[in-house]
Amino acid sequence: MTTRVAAGLGTRLLDRALVTAAARAGAPGRIRFTERQLYYELCRVLRRPLHVVPRGIPLMPALPVRYERYEEVLRRHGNVTGLLAAVPESGTSRQSRHPLEPSEPDLYDYGLPRLLVCQSRSVARMLLANDVHLEAACPVFAADDLPLDTRLLTGLGRVEGAPVHVLHDASVEGIALTARVRAEVSGAVAVSGAFEVSGVRATAGIRVTSMGLVPRHATALRLISRRGPARDPGAAGLPAALEPHELDWLAQGRFAEVESVPPDRLLRAVLRLVRGPKTPGHSAWSGLRDLRTAGFMTWPTN
Repeated sequence: MTTRVAAGLGTRLLDRALVTAAARAGAPGRIRFTERQLYYELCRVLRRPLHVVPRGIPLMPALPVRYERYEEVLRRHGNVTGLLAAVPESGTSRQSRHPLEPSEPDLYDYGLPRLLVCQSRSVARMLLANDVHLEAACPVFAADDLPLDTRLLTGLGRVEGAPVHVLHDASVEGIALTARVRAEVSGAVAVSGAFEVSGVRATAGIRVTSMGLVPRHATALRLISRRGPARDPGAAGLPAALEPHELDWLAQGRFAEVESVPPDRLLRAVLRLVRGPKTPGHSAWSGLRDLRTAGFMTWPTN
């Protein structure tokens, strides 16, 4: 087989794999996805099946195709249904990316139950495009939107124990992001004291929590990991909850991106973690009994 014939077969294989990857990334329900999410889905299509490997064996497969090669195939393919446009350049002003002035002037007068900060702006845009902020009643921001507007922190302060969730890569910089967000929130509280907007005072009991990823998540999910320069995790002030083997993993310069999680699985996980535990359900009969004592416009008692 000549080099030209082999290259042609490889090109047709990648073209077919890209179509399959796009269909998988958008299922179910026409999910919107980013270029990097489509790339990782393409890698999952091309790599050898992993179902033959026992789940107890840690396995993080290598990349079967270079990103530059994927970009060539993507440009040749043209429009892909469900693919989000590329993220604007970092030089774009913050105001043009996330306008802070809403059309409703009293929006900041209400309590805010939760907030999500993503390390990647692409991930934040993907979650917004799939209406996670509406389903979970949770504003979504990117890390380069920090520091957060004081009025957002005021809204969080009106709800006791309101959390700020941080979604980040399994990397030294990503894991350190939670501490950075916590410092930003604490600094805003220290400077502003007790928040007050429109004459309403708010508490400052805001919790900043990590949603992941960490190395053990990446290993358990069998995500594709990549390798950069060797790092010193101790210098980054990472949390003590990391296990020794995770610190060794990070010290080798390894990392796994949030966008390597399949889009449908990422959406389910974010919604589940942001919403928190479900409240106990009520039957139809208990609901009808409650109506009798609900007050205005309910059934008469006699």
